[in-house]
Amino acid sequence: MNKRWTIDKIKEFVENNSDSKLLTTEYHGFSQKLLFECACGTHFEKTFTKFKNNHQRKCAVCQPPKVSR
Repeated sequence: MNKRWTIDKIKEFVENNSDSKLLTTEYHGFSQKLLFECACGTHFEKTFTKFKNNHQRKCAVCQPPKVSR
């Protein structure tokens, strides 16, 4: 069975698994981009799926995108 993510569960996941902070206050589904604040103070947007599964947990300055092959 799929785990239903709520904004509170997402916030807890972010706090426990990264140095970033969740700024979004509502969650409407997996395709929604959420607003985060990186440890350096930069704001960035990612879907929770990318944040959680792809380990994209920092802004583009602190964690530059991987170069495609």
